[in-house]
Amino acid sequence: MRYGFAIDQNRCIGCHTCAVACKIENNLPDQVWWNRILTDGGEEMDVPEGEFPEGKIDYIPVNCQHCENPACVKVCPVGATYKDPETGVVRQDYDKCLGCRMCMSACPYTGVRSFNWEEPSYVLDMSLGDSDVATHVKHTVEKCTMCWHRIAKGEEPACISACPGRARYWGDLDDPNSEVSKVIASHGSKQLLEDRGTNPSIYYLK
Repeated sequence: MRYGFAIDQNRCIGCHTCAVACKIENNLPDQVWWNRILTDGGEEMDVPEGEFPEGKIDYIPVNCQHCENPACVKVCPVGATYKDPETGVVRQDYDKCLGCRMCMSACPYTGVRSFNWEEPSYVLDMSLGDSDVATHVKHTVEKCTMCWHRIAKGEEPACISACPGRARYWGDLDDPNSEVSKVIASHGSKQLLEDRGTNPSIYYLK
């Protein structure tokens, strides 16, 4: 089994709902986003390239790529970053993390990890999201967990159910009959930085 995502860029409207759902579900600290929506177009976010009516813009949702061959796992000196052998999900063990940030340095996908320099702070004085989410702590690296707490209970990641345009798919990439595998096969796809040899588990549909 190898869990992964497919993202239909023709359906993605750049609404950031997936990013917000992720933040709430995982009770992410201030300034921490595990899911970002990048803009391929003009020089600023949400700005198209070219002039109306010929403007062009693509939205690229980016989070941890949960690589089949993750560079981060190879460099972690204490095994705090590891790949789950049953699902292929690249996970973080906050209790083991030394805060050395070697995983951040090795990862070719800039910005998918964040480091808690200080004790995490929050806008609200109450926790949000699922009670099974791990507590965020100072001097640790964190990233998308693929909503591990949800898939362990047979549920899909929060970003999947929240997407209003149904641009996101999730499931077992090793199962040719899964929805995610079928949509990748029928549309054709690309991966980010394919030349790095990491074989990401996120596919962007053409």
